[in-house]
Amino acid sequence: MGSRRKARECALQMLFAADINGATRADELVRAYWAELGEAELDDTAREFATRLALGALARVPELDERIKSRAEHWRIARMAVVDRNVLRLAVYEFVHEPTPRTVAINEALEIARRFSTYEATQFINGILDAIKRDLDEEQPQPDTVSEEGEGLTEDETPDHTDEERTASA
Repeated sequence: MGSRRKARECALQMLFAADINGATRADELVRAYWAELGEAELDDTAREFATRLALGALARVPELDERIKSRAEHWRIARMAVVDRNVLRLAVYEFVHEPTPRTVAINEALEIARRFSTYEATQFINGILDAIKRDLDEEQPQPDTVSEEGEGLTEDETPDHTDEERTASA
């Protein structure tokens, strides 16, 4: 498993803990998570990514929930499974506030949902995220390419060739 996926899983665990505990101090929750439960195998970059995702999503729960509610027909946020609503929050946060390509964020959310939730939940999550992605693509189109550093990609998705290598081989 790539370190960015593991970082996303850690962020999900922080969101889950905040949700079920009604945490009001996100910074304290994140500090406690890393002190007590944090993944020792994550490098500093992955820890920073997980922390940024968790704190960013926690700071914007009302905004994220509005986007989710707009596409979760006949569902109230409070009635969704805790894991599912936090997978959705995390992915929507990435859509709007991170340079991660939206298709990558959807794929990562579905992989995490498969691990922490049910098969039916992955279908539910996919439907909502796909609809939100279409809305955002109309509002603020995102290029299909990623930065040369592969920002947003998991290790398994790293490009095979740079633009210079493609040009040289053409």
